[in-house]
Amino acid sequence: MRKTAVITGSTSGIGKAVAEALADSGVNIVLNGFGDLDEIQSQRADLEQKYGIQAHYDAADMTKPDEIRTMIETAATTFGSLDILVNNAGIQHVAPIDEFPTNKWDAIIAINLSSAFHTTAAALPHMRSAGWGRIVNIASAHGLVASPFKSAYVAAKHGVLGLTKTTALETAQDGITCNAICPGYVRTPLVEAQIPDTAKARGITEEEVVRDVILAAQPTKSFVGLDELGALAVFLCSDGAKSITGASLPIDGGWTAK
Repeated sequence: MRKTAVITGSTSGIGKAVAEALADSGVNIVLNGFGDLDEIQSQRADLEQKYGIQAHYDAADMTKPDEIRTMIETAATTFGSLDILVNNAGIQHVAPIDEFPTNKWDAIIAINLSSAFHTTAAALPHMRSAGWGRIVNIASAHGLVASPFKSAYVAAKHGVLGLTKTTALETAQDGITCNAICPGYVRTPLVEAQIPDTAKARGITEEEVVRDVILAAQPTKSFVGLDELGALAVFLCSDGAKSITGASLPIDGGWTAK
């Protein structure tokens, strides 16, 4: 029987790349995220046609715990198992702490951190019943180090690493692993959207943000590739990674080596 993966925030960016990589490895996919419904259905159909797997879409709102938990139960019922969980959904806002809007803080914590708790709590009984499971949390280099003007995002991603470690310890004898991937800057819609805000916060041009802020952090001076993140996620979901658990794995062009 094929394994089934739920990937939050998988209609664009990193989540979309991970969904495609897992589909390529023969895993059924549950997509989740916002976007144009016709485009999402086209993405779902493309996965099925290209890789010969089944792909469903669930529009669960990652700020609503009941919808999140229902999504997990629906996936397990639809496919007969819930084997892989990739917590990727995320949003960003850039502003000084004393000017940071409260509603933005609440939304970032809910989507980037709390949603991972709710999906994990709902998925673990299914994984324990099967005696096998893989949880991959897409954190960030900002789960390991901080940057100015990103208080909510940095706090949430540090929290994701704590959740990862605790989950790993609680499931260490259950055939389940839980790890976090910590990407540096990837040219995704989320990164593109924060360039103007960062330029405004720092009083510099958008070109200077890319050159002197974003890529300055990465010694390789290049963005991390979406294909690289997909490949790492697939490896962590393989039997070859069964002894890797509780790890926070940087894929950041050397950023956090400094």
